Amino acid sequence: MHKIMKYLKRSAGFIVMIILLLFLQAYCELSLPAYTSNIVNVGIQQKGIEDGVPEQISSETMERLMLFIDAADQKRVADSYEEEDGILQLKKMNEDDRAELNNILGKPELIVYNLTADEENAAAIKEQMQLPEDADLFGVIANMPEEMKNQMFGEVTEKIDQMPDSIVTQTAVLFVQNEYQALGENLDKIQMGYLLHTGLLMLGLAFLGMAAAISVTFLSARVAAALGHDLRDAVYRKVIGFSSGEFNQFSTASLITRSTNDIQQVQVMMTMLFRIACFAPIMGIGGILKALRTDVSMSWIIALAVIVILAVISLLLAVAMPRFKKLQTLIDRMNLVTRELLTGIMVTRAFSREKHEEERFEKANRDLMKTNLFVNRCMTFMMPVIMLIMNGVSLLIVYKGSYAIDAGTMQVGDMMAFIQYAMQIIMSFLMLTMLSIMLPRASVSAGRIGEVLDTQSTIHDPEQPQTPDESVKGKVEFDHVSFAYPDAEEQVLTDIHFTAEKGETVAIIGSTGSGKSTLINLIPRFFDVTEGAVRVDGMDVRQMTQKDLRSRLGYVPQKGVLFSGTIDSNIRFGRPDASPEEVEKAAQIAQAEEFILAKPDGYQSRIAQGGTNVSGGQKQRLSIARAIEKKPEILIFDDSFSALDYKTDVAVRKALKEATAETTTLIVAQRISTILHADKIIVLDDGAMVGIGTHRELMKNCEVYQQIAKSQLSEEELA
Repeated sequence: MHKIMKYLKRSAGFIVMIILLLFLQAYCELSLPAYTSNIVNVGIQQKGIEDGVPEQISSETMERLMLFIDAADQKRVADSYEEEDGILQLKKMNEDDRAELNNILGKPELIVYNLTADEENAAAIKEQMQLPEDADLFGVIANMPEEMKNQMFGEVTEKIDQMPDSIVTQTAVLFVQNEYQALGENLDKIQMGYLLHTGLLMLGLAFLGMAAAISVTFLSARVAAALGHDLRDAVYRKVIGFSSGEFNQFSTASLITRSTNDIQQVQVMMTMLFRIACFAPIMGIGGILKALRTDVSMSWIIALAVIVILAVISLLLAVAMPRFKKLQTLIDRMNLVTRELLTGIMVTRAFSREKHEEERFEKANRDLMKTNLFVNRCMTFMMPVIMLIMNGVSLLIVYKGSYAIDAGTMQVGDMMAFIQYAMQIIMSFLMLTMLSIMLPRASVSAGRIGEVLDTQSTIHDPEQPQTPDESVKGKVEFDHVSFAYPDAEEQVLTDIHFTAEKGETVAIIGSTGSGKSTLINLIPRFFDVTEGAVRVDGMDVRQMTQKDLRSRLGYVPQKGVLFSGTIDSNIRFGRPDASPEEVEKAAQIAQAEEFILAKPDGYQSRIAQGGTNVSGGQKQRLSIARAIEKKPEILIFDDSFSALDYKTDVAVRKALKEATAETTTLIVAQRISTILHADKIIVLDDGAMVGIGTHRELMKNCEVYQQIAKSQLSEEELA
């Protein structure tokens, strides 16, 4: 998989932008539960008052608070307010200073609130101190000796320290509410202002998170699409450079699957990788930190949920993983069967084997369907289990949280926030596990792509290529050439030695399987010789670049191959800048002009994929015209006249002789009539050269050639 990652280099800037946007999205989503908690705790329960620091307070009330504040902290409190008409106004300060002031004022506010708002508590204290009912309790406390005051408030402070922080905070807030009411402030207005402000902040964060998520999706799709493009391009370029040996290693169906479905799997996985693999850890870690800050006592619930989820998913992966690996192989098989069925449809019908082919297709289809169903059922089973775990976690948090709320150690909003954080953490692990389900299949696909990209072609250009001398053109020489296919025990060709001079026509004939096509394929380096050397224009073909070598050749394969497009585009395939006159001339030599002009659009007539809308003979003639139009030094015909009738064959060879007098022509043929007038005829038998010469010479001294000739020609034709 890591080999695939190097193709992401050109998208590095987008990847950095995606990661930054993911942090922004996570920040927005992780902030929302805290604001929800604030709306419940502060906005609803505390009527919009956030803490025990009053924005304004009367001088009289402040004097009462000062009675219960240490001398060291009194100056800190006094410096935080400025007096205006008997009312103390809070100065502007940062969050840390406000938090410090809140800690100083919390306990004194609780004491003052209990002494003023709780009449029974105040009466009990007066009775204990043997004071009359109308006595000013705060005045009495102010006049107490310092030692007595410290002793009394030391005991009170110990009791307050044993209380939960939430009790102290809520009492301090109640104190501030009473003070605001005493000053004539509208508490409903304060509450609505807080709710609107917090709600707008939540709305802004939601829109910002949505914008970040959309941007991440867009950029991830862009990066993944660019990766898919680069991989397809790399695989295509690699496959184009394969020799026949490498094509034998990979089936055509497999190469098609690797170039399409496998790359699509990697592309989809890469899209999810950025949106899940990077986002889930950020959300998971952030959620854990936020949850711990909210309430540490219930963190074991999240740990338990994560352990259960990992156990369930490990079980599913253990069951489903082997099927994921098998899936791509089954797709290969499906493509292979489909391709064979479609390309061989005429043969299937001719032999009445439709039923057999249907059964073969149905088996491949059924195997693929069963594997897909098994995998999908595993995935559908996972979601209900995860939802059960999530709902169970919510129920457990509410159950434990209710006790904490009753004990005063937690507020309702904190419990709600904890539930949301727990869901975010669980969903993060769920997203990672979903990725771990996709990853094996994508990893298999990436491995299959890597196999193609890592395959070293046996045919490659030399490190220091050479160029033949310009004075030598059109010469082909086989210097004691032997050849064996890779991993084959026996040689296909043995000690082949001949020379084709410029302008000569050299024919190669022999029985089926004698190595004729293999010999011809050594010239354009479709294979490399095992022993000896093949020279073109006096230079060993292995010392030339493949492009330089093949630019000198015109090749007509045994089976005519046309490309989708027009007749004109197919003929000018080897030389796109050819003039219309040159295209027409090539068609005339190949005896193709008659049927081309008979078509309504002439040279602009469409050619279907694979040339299925023209006959075998027409396809062959267009292939010949394509090779002629290139104007090569050397023309190679690999049994290219077999699809032509005798009359067309004679006409093509006659026109070729006139038009390519300076071109070296090598012809592989089955019919003696095609090569009667060749300058040299090479006779192959079981990979060995058993005769070379003209037709007359071979009829005198080559028994194999005589047998072939007598099997094809009458006595009169031989004479």
